[in-house]
This record gives sequence, structure tokens and C-alpha cells, in this order.
Amino acid sequence: MNPDLSSVTGVRQTLAVVLPVRFTAVADWPTGPIPFELGSRRTDAAARQTYFTPAAARALYGTPEKPCRWHRFMDVRHESLHLRGIELLRTSTARCPDHGLAVLHFDVEGPALLETLRAIGGHHGPAGSDPLDGPLSPALLLAGAAEPRDVDAPFATARPYTVALLTPGTQHTPALREDGRLPETADRWLWYLASRSTEADFPTPLEQWADRAGSALRISADWSALVLRHGAAFLGHRADPGEGDFYDFAQLHTRTVYLDALLLGSIQRSHIDELTDGLSGVFDGPKLARRVTALERHIATFRSTYWRQHLTAHGPANELLLSFQTQHRLAERFDEILAEAADYARLVQTQESQQIAGALGVLTILGLPVGTALSIVQVLDAKGATAVVVALAAALAATALALTTRYGRLVLSSLRGRDPGDGR
Repeated sequence: MNPDLSSVTGVRQTLAVVLPVRFTAVADWPTGPIPFELGSRRTDAAARQTYFTPAAARALYGTPEKPCRWHRFMDVRHESLHLRGIELLRTSTARCPDHGLAVLHFDVEGPALLETLRAIGGHHGPAGSDPLDGPLSPALLLAGAAEPRDVDAPFATARPYTVALLTPGTQHTPALREDGRLPETADRWLWYLASRSTEADFPTPLEQWADRAGSALRISADWSALVLRHGAAFLGHRADPGEGDFYDFAQLHTRTVYLDALLLGSIQRSHIDELTDGLSGVFDGPKLARRVTALERHIATFRSTYWRQHLTAHGPANELLLSFQTQHRLAERFDEILAEAADYARLVQTQESQQIAGALGVLTILGLPVGTALSIVQVLDAKGATAVVVALAAALAATALALTTRYGRLVLSSLRGRDPGDGR
């Protein structure tokens, strides 16, 4: 069985391209996600909200008072790509309130799905053309609402994220179950689509294919999914007879709720990247306590608004989100953020306790000599301003002498919030 996908034309070939954008104006498009239709089913925001938890639905679709999702249908053909529609999702963070994601929904015609994915992933040759160019240029398609964002973050966000679906025909035996068993080539096809690469791009040792196959999600006996860092793919394992088959629902779910689960993962990744960057600069400048407090508030807001690992009572969307989080180590990174923020909070609390103790020490050092001197004046029944001035001068001298002792230096250092022996 030939595992080569370059000459394969699936019965259904869809592609969603997710790219980071910056909003330039309030979009005048219809609000909500694209309402794809299948029979009497219409996947608008109201229908999709019943699939997700309320918190996840608010992050993905907003509210009537504060929408965060817009769409418009399109009908643009360029070479093998047929653009069906565009979605915009606002993904504001504390530092970047104008950031968002654009989703371009395509049908792919002919044996071009893998080559299109490779080109989007940067694997086309020097003379290769960019599929997202010409009439499909994001800058042109999004004009007046948003613009593509120059990404200076890690490579995970440097290129568009892709979500591909391919359903096989009867002739595509490398992807079809035989006597209930999947051939090895099925997971290879799935890997090529999700990784946007071929063996020529990244030769894979045979020993690694078992682990890669273990990462696939078996949604049912009919199809599987695989989520990687830069893309996700869905592949059918039963011959697709065309319209009127179960694959109608598979295609609809891929373009809607399953895509939305991956979009929520992208939102989570953006916030975690920002939190990580905020932690790295917590010691830059004065007023540490104020910065740590702001950071803790940011973490609490993210945790209550966006951090979800359970989206729905329906399993596949949860598994897709967990796979995305695993690929980007989001759970581990967030645990590290919580631990590091807790360490900084303890440091601030320790400094504040030291400063309070230092203030009490200063009151003791100042108050004890002054009180003693005034008591002596009273006992001696000395009267007049001269006696008081002499007593205060003696008290101040005693205070100055006390401050030169080790205890006095410790009190002053506590007020400044640093170690008395650090030499600064």
C-alpha cells in the first residue's frame, strides 16, 4: 500500500487556516461564528453554546452585550482552493487588547491538500508559491476589520495553524479499515496531514511510528484525529459514498465545535505566554509588591475565564483540547506559573514583615532613649528649656550610637528591604 498522499484526492477535503491578526476597527460583519447548515441543523452561536460549558462558550462566542466573534460568507476560488467563509475571534489579553484570530474555511479541489498544507507550513521550495496570496491574501480579505499580525513569539505561533479533513474513497486502501483493523499507513497519512510534511521533509525512524500512532484520537471506527503543535488533521477510515452519509456530520463538526475546541486552546496559549513573560520581568524596577499583586490578579482572571480542561459532556472536543494542551505543555506551564507566583507572593510578604519589624525597631530605638531622658529630667525636677534640650540631645546621641550596632544596622536594612550584609 502506497502511503504517498501527493496524488490522493479525497471525497471530502476541507481546510481551516487559523492565523493571528490585529483588529484595526470594529468589525461590521454579522456577529457569531459561521452558521454552517446541514439539513435542519444550523450551527450558529445559540446552537454551539449548548455543546460547551457556559464559561467556554463566553470565551468562544462572547455575549449579546459584548460579542467577540464575527463572520462572513465568501466565494473565492484560486487554483485548488475554494474559500467558503471567514471568521474573526477577538482574543484580547491584558497587554494586547486588539489581538485576535482569523479562520479561513476552504474546500480543496484535486490532489492538492497535502501540498497546500506543506506550503502553508513553509515546506514549499524556493520557487513555490504561497497558497495564501493573490485573491486569498489575508491582508486583502480582512481589509477594514483586521490585519495579519507580525508574530515575534515562539515558532508555535509564527505560521498559521491548520485543521484538515480528508475522507477516502474505495480506492484509498492505505486509509481504510480491513477486517476491522487499521493499516499502518492510515496513521502515516494522518501524521502527514497534521504535521504538514512528508518523509522527505522529516524522515521518521521506524521506532517512532508506534508512539505517533498512539497519539491519534479514535473518534469512532469511522475516523480518527491527530493534534500536533502546528496543525490538526481528521482522516476517515471507511469509504465515503458522498452526500447523505455520516461524513456530512463529521465535516460539520470539524468545521464547528471541534475547531472551536482548538481555538480555545490557542486562546489559552496566548494568555499563558503573556503570563510567562510577565513573570520574567517581575523584578524589573521598583514596587515589587504592586507588580506581584497585578500578576496575581491576571492569573486569577485567566483561571476563572479561560483555563478549562473540560468543555463539554461530549468526549471528542475535550480530547482535542487536552491534546492541544499536551502538545504545548500548557498544563505544566500553568502549574509552573502558579508555583512561581506563589514564591514571589511569599517573598513580598516576607519583605513587608521585615519592614514592619524594622519600623517597630526604629520606634524602639528612638522611643526608649527619649522616654528615658525625659523621665530622668522629671525625676531630677529639672525645669526650663535648657534641661529638655540637653535631655533630647543625649537621647539622640544614644540613638545614633545604637544605630551603629549590629541590631541598629539590621533595623535600617529591614526598612530598606535588603540584607544588611549584602554590601550595597
